[in-house]
Amino acid sequence: MSRRDRGRGAARAEAKGKPAKTGVSAKATGPAKANRPAKGNTPAQADVPAKADRRPPGLGMVPEGPQAPDERAEALSGEELLAGKHPVLEALRSGRPLNKIWVASQAQRQAVQPILEAARERGVVVQVTDRRALDRLAPGVSHQGIVAQAAAAPYAELEDLLERAARSGRPPLLVLLDEVEDPHNLGSVLRTAECAGASGVIVPKRRSAGLTAAVAKASAGAVEHIPVARVTNLAQTIGLLQSRGYWVAGADASAPQDVFAADLTGPLAVVIGSEGKGLSRLVREKCDFLVSVPMFGRIGSLNASVAAAVILYEAVRQRLAKGGAEDGAMRGAKGGAGGGGALEDGHAPA
Repeated sequence: MSRRDRGRGAARAEAKGKPAKTGVSAKATGPAKANRPAKGNTPAQADVPAKADRRPPGLGMVPEGPQAPDERAEALSGEELLAGKHPVLEALRSGRPLNKIWVASQAQRQAVQPILEAARERGVVVQVTDRRALDRLAPGVSHQGIVAQAAAAPYAELEDLLERAARSGRPPLLVLLDEVEDPHNLGSVLRTAECAGASGVIVPKRRSAGLTAAVAKASAGAVEHIPVARVTNLAQTIGLLQSRGYWVAGADASAPQDVFAADLTGPLAVVIGSEGKGLSRLVREKCDFLVSVPMFGRIGSLNASVAAAVILYEAVRQRLAKGGAEDGAMRGAKGGAGGGGALEDGHAPA
């Protein structure tokens, strides 16, 4: 054997002997699998966020709404569906009343920006959501990542609604709905409020049913006759009404005072909460007093629209019994032009 061959053999023997000496297999000498970067993530890519976490350019401009699939999204009817960039943009520019606009989180800046600006000017709610939700809202329609819901009737401005109430010639009666999201409840409340002679209904822009086709149908046409105003902050709106002489009564199942013992003859705003949650904390605290509907059966609460009907018609009954609009206006005046103090006993003044 040559010297070169002996050298090669010694090298091979030495290489084979090393793992036996250290007790570590050659396979284990590399970095642990758990510590290795994910497949395809080179050191140069380590600071780049995962693809799912990247926000499409332009959608950072949308301040409203969660960026999550709306699992409750249902197909819009033909008369209220607007899909695609140009139909939605032209509807905004023309002043057509819209309940809401949905924008896909994958939409591009160039397509979305003009719509966002026009919606902001018009005060229309915009929600960023998953494209699958848009597919459910507009099945079979090429929506380009933009869908809008047209209102079944135009919304009123709050000031116009209050002026109408002041000109009615009788003590104003308003209904405020706190996060009532069921369209059938909203439609039923509109129908009852119109029949009871209420001057208008006020709903929040968010977490509330809008004037959809389903609402119009449930209202039996009342949506064409009673103004509905949308406001950004219901608690602030209650403060505004109080400054204008309204007493604000909140419907609360736990209130110790029942509605038949309260004086409802003066300028009044009745606040109805959502089913299940009732009045939100801040709205409840802003109310002048709370009333409940007496319950004698095993079921602990009424449907929101039914509770509204009971309270509204108790107000009507009291006003008729006390001499009509003029007598009710005098009895319900809240301390004259300067307003009144806070309630101490939970009753409106006699």
